[in-house]
Amino acid sequence: MADRADIVYRYDGSFAGLMCCVFHSVYRREAPAAIEEEETAQQTLLPVRHIPTDEVQAGRVLRSIPEKLGRDALSLVRLTFLSCLEEREQAILRFLRLGYQTGPKVTRMLADERVAPLWEASRQVLNEAHLLKGFARFSDRGGVLVAEIEPKCRVLTLLQPHFGARMAQESFLVYDRTHGEALLHSGGRSQIVPFSALDLPPMAAEERLYRALWKRFYDTVAIEGRYNPVCRRTHMPQRYWNTMTEFDADLPAALPGQEGAAPPERKNIPCGKDAPML
Repeated sequence: MADRADIVYRYDGSFAGLMCCVFHSVYRREAPAAIEEEETAQQTLLPVRHIPTDEVQAGRVLRSIPEKLGRDALSLVRLTFLSCLEEREQAILRFLRLGYQTGPKVTRMLADERVAPLWEASRQVLNEAHLLKGFARFSDRGGVLVAEIEPKCRVLTLLQPHFGARMAQESFLVYDRTHGEALLHSGGRSQIVPFSALDLPPMAAEERLYRALWKRFYDTVAIEGRYNPVCRRTHMPQRYWNTMTEFDADLPAALPGQEGAAPPERKNIPCGKDAPML
């Protein structure tokens, strides 16, 4: 078992870089007090060891995980790295050190505090990716389909095969505002690149019309007697609304050439256990 070391590891924030941190921890037989990304690291009184990303070292660790811990363990580690789990690097390192001692059964040790957080983190990543496959809203911006999302986890890697298959012949961009990166797809090829800001051309009048049509459709098909805000927030969490067309406050309430306003405001509608389900 690795001995506690009063030292901080710092790496470049990549998955390969984290695997190099695991390599150094195992072969130096030390458990660092913290593992931090270079860009977000804070001042510390502990000595710092900068871990360079070495593809050979990272490859050795990656090959060892399915060989010694099983394929499920590698999937668990990859998903946890994409999660918003606090101190996820330390959680992954503790899990792998345990796995190297216990073997493939480590993924079934759900009661162990070094294993359970990874299962929970992986579940959150998969759930968020599943929701965003339906909640992402694309708009035509100068011939490119653009969607903006604000996920807690870094889900672009999981969204890539879904949208790449569904819109294989299109040029599209999915911008992750939270993590400053974007999924780019053109000519049948996709890549994820850092993206500090998204500067889009003005939206064409036709695109604004289609967005207004979608918002009008969403409001029109609602059944007044079955309005249930609690149920809606359960199936469509409110933190996703900011990037969804149907909740865009800048869109007109009525379509051009149409009279009338938005659907009437819903008041005094029963909620809770006695409310009709949406």
